[in-house]
Amino acid sequence: MAQSETRVLTAAIPAALADKLAIMAAERDQSPDAIVRQALSAWVEDEEERYRLTLKAIAQIDAGQYVEDAEVQAWLASLGTDTPLPRPRPK
Repeated sequence: MAQSETRVLTAAIPAALADKLAIMAAERDQSPDAIVRQALSAWVEDEEERYRLTLKAIAQIDAGQYVEDAEVQAWLASLGTDTPLPRPRPK
């Protein structure tokens, strides 16, 4: 497997966090930098997905594909009653 190019990134973190990281790394028999790489990689993936979903939601709103709050509130209030409303659908 080819090794990818890496860069050194320096970040100042609170001492208490660094201490916790060192303990966790030792407990898992990993280096602190390996844990930071994993955490940062997961965070970047999450943020990319959040951004993608935000753009998708904005596009749906722009296209009129949404449910009005009043419809959702009425539906929620009807749940558990003798006459629940059907789930609202985007227009």
